[in-house]
Amino acid sequence: MRRLLRSPLLWTFVLSFVLLIAVGGWLLTDPATSRSEALKTGGVAGAAIVALYALWLNDRRRRVEERRQEVERQRQELELRRADQDRDRISDERFAKAVELLGHDADQVRVGALHALAGLARGRELYRQTVLDILCSYLRRPFEHPRYGEEAKQHGTKRPETGNPEQEQELQVRQTAQRLIGELLPAADAEDAPGYDLDLTGAVLEYFDLSERKIGKLLLRYAGLYSSTNLSGCVFAGPVYLTGAGTAEKKLIGYFRCDEAKFEQRAWFSGAQFSEDVEFRGTTFAGETSFKDSVFAKDAIFAGAGFEGPLDLRRARFEGFADLSFREPPGTVSLYNTSVEPSRDHELPAGWSIETLPDGRARLTVKD
Repeated sequence: MRRLLRSPLLWTFVLSFVLLIAVGGWLLTDPATSRSEALKTGGVAGAAIVALYALWLNDRRRRVEERRQEVERQRQELELRRADQDRDRISDERFAKAVELLGHDADQVRVGALHALAGLARGRELYRQTVLDILCSYLRRPFEHPRYGEEAKQHGTKRPETGNPEQEQELQVRQTAQRLIGELLPAADAEDAPGYDLDLTGAVLEYFDLSERKIGKLLLRYAGLYSSTNLSGCVFAGPVYLTGAGTAEKKLIGYFRCDEAKFEQRAWFSGAQFSEDVEFRGTTFAGETSFKDSVFAKDAIFAGAGFEGPLDLRRARFEGFADLSFREPPGTVSLYNTSVEPSRDHELPAGWSIETLPDGRARLTVKD
């Protein structure tokens, strides 16, 4: 009974009936109003109360439905957050396990760990730079092999020297790490992709190929780059440092290709010693560029290269053929005791000349 008395529908009908009687009775007091008109007007007044109740009921249902949808949306967001947390937890566990396995004695386990890290970086962009840092750190570990001796590049069909089983297994692991670094870097023409940093200071690398990739900051200080290195078509969004590369013991530089690349910031090759041919065909140097104290033991090709910033060639040595036919000469160039091989017919920019010294050496000069 109490529930019935609390029902808004009951009180709506009661109010509607009362209003019908009250309005109809009030109109009947007027002699000019007929009974049918009074009844009709009272019915309209009562119906208005029912209509208002219907509107209130619809509005209540709408608000209940909105609250239900909001609760459902919050539930879905909670499920998504829970799924993200589970995925993060699983990813963190995979990451920690893979890093731990990099120290395993078996080479196949280390290779598997490298692939696990690379797979994690592909699936979660958040891990990309961290995984690249770990791969670079692995390659910075000290490594010796008989093939890294007096020759920076194997000539002809000469078979490289083999090491003991442990060295051969580690060589395969390191070459896998090198390949994965190249695969994880974005393409050079990916405008919206970030440039990831690589720190390979002091690393010993062989057949290192990052061609057509976009790189942030690149550190190859005092590194050894054996056989061939291919950086052609790269876009270097950050500064590049090869200071002293090829100068440490058992760390030489083999054939070095960097054609049609773009250095958007500083390019520092100070003190690098290139034991084989060097190619910078069509490369753009947008920032400061330094080859100060560098040694080019064989041919150095800069045909079509452009220098938008200053170029430092102080005390650089071109012991082979030098093709310096730049696409456009640098705004400022520093030449101090920049020596060339006097017996070669070098290609020089307009205004540059070769001065033969009394001791038989030759150096580059620029007309003022």
